[in-house]
Amino acid sequence: MPSNQDRVPPPERLSKDARRAQLLDIAVELFSAQGYHLVSMDDIALVARVSKPVLYRHFPSKLDLYLATVDSRAEVLAAAVDEALSSVQDAETSSAAEGRAVVRAVVTAYFRFVEESGGSASLLFESDVSRDEAVRPHLTRTHDVVAGLIADRLTAFTGMPARNADLLAAALISMAQAAATHRFRDGHAVGVDEAVDLVSALAWGGVAKFIRAAHPPAGPGSEDGA
Repeated sequence: MPSNQDRVPPPERLSKDARRAQLLDIAVELFSAQGYHLVSMDDIALVARVSKPVLYRHFPSKLDLYLATVDSRAEVLAAAVDEALSSVQDAETSSAAEGRAVVRAVVTAYFRFVEESGGSASLLFESDVSRDEAVRPHLTRTHDVVAGLIADRLTAFTGMPARNADLLAAALISMAQAAATHRFRDGHAVGVDEAVDLVSALAWGGVAKFIRAAHPPAGPGSEDGA
């Protein structure tokens, strides 16, 4: 006897790419809201109004589909950080001016990503299967890509060794990510622009010390803009 799942209404006709995008969007929404373990392929097929064979033609398993949702969010985040950093031109005035702009760009990218992604940011930041041996490399790769972009800029305006810049990039990411996620969970009690100002000031207060160490003031009473 056919099951309810086998009697789903005929799916809307979509191209292969459009169908895959639709299934991915639905999976992002469900996995974000309920986590990996509480969502089944039956759930996703039912919401998408397709049969399970159609779903499996695009994604061979639930894990494949979940990893695709993680990778899709990762691409958005990496693009946001890359765009934010690319918008900061090398400052002609001073390393401090460039540094302050870079720190603010990173913080802004994370707050905007969480603001626009909403709950789906949890797929990268709060995954319930982050320790799974199949999932973890995807999350680590995302972190490494973003951290690499930031570390390159830190090295450029501080002159610090790459290994130090890598560590500071990880710290800056953690600060921006945690603050942006807290603000979202707190119901946007602080406006996004004000939040960016606050966290950027805190982060810059630390990074500025490394600029002063690499480029000490010219003489007594000199200021470096920090």
